[in-house]
Amino acid sequence: MAPPGSYPIQRAEAVLGLQSFGGPPWPPVAHDPDTWMAALGSLPLMYQPGERWLYNTSAQVLGVLLARAGVRDLESVLRERILDPLEMADTGFTVPAEQLGRFTTAYRPDPETGQLGVLDDPADSWWSSPTSFPDAGGWLVSTVDDYWSFVSMLLAGGAGPGGPVLAPETVALMTTDRLTADQRQASALFLGEHGGWGLGLAVPAAGAGPQRLPCGIGWTGGSGTAWRSSAQSGVTGILFGQRGLTSPVPEPLAVDFWAGVNAAAAAA
Repeated sequence: MAPPGSYPIQRAEAVLGLQSFGGPPWPPVAHDPDTWMAALGSLPLMYQPGERWLYNTSAQVLGVLLARAGVRDLESVLRERILDPLEMADTGFTVPAEQLGRFTTAYRPDPETGQLGVLDDPADSWWSSPTSFPDAGGWLVSTVDDYWSFVSMLLAGGAGPGGPVLAPETVALMTTDRLTADQRQASALFLGEHGGWGLGLAVPAAGAGPQRLPCGIGWTGGSGTAWRSSAQSGVTGILFGQRGLTSPVPEPLAVDFWAGVNAAAAAA
């Protein structure tokens, strides 16, 4: 969580055009998966494997691995294994031309002035044409209904409308904190006071006990989306905003949203 260019590794990453190391995925990278991996592999490790938890890059690498293991592009793999079984027809790496009228404008405040500006306009959107690098760390677009289909599958232990999508054991591994106390402490600014990390999503820290949302399983995306589910209460909150994040400090809208979700859960 440092401003761009603060460290030599950030500057080297920027020169290579990786769009990684916890930064936003926009604009799309010019690499294809093979050249992206080669460029990433030219950089030194920031830490030895398992020493620290670092956000984002591992998800990008995982997307390349899935495509290679599936011997086809990443979207085809996701569509066969996840999207089609969950009937997530509005989720993908690209918005078809006939659907751009439904696509929302994305905004982002200037990090220094706070002035809100357009980040992505549907009229000439980054998502209107296929990207050369399907970024598993943050390039899918979706709807609240599709997102809920994925969330409800996880909450059901991997069961989809037509049968199992993930094994219950896989969901258990995904939703269990994998971090040590030292790793959580080093990333507290990112994960929150009671937050940990499972496989690909935030989870409550091991031993944290019952907490109010947004402490739960889920994640907050840099473009303004947020999801958390509480295993204790069974309550889920999904927020699709249009305002990109520039700080780990929650936006007032998000604070009000989670306060409303918790109040509704308490009254139920």
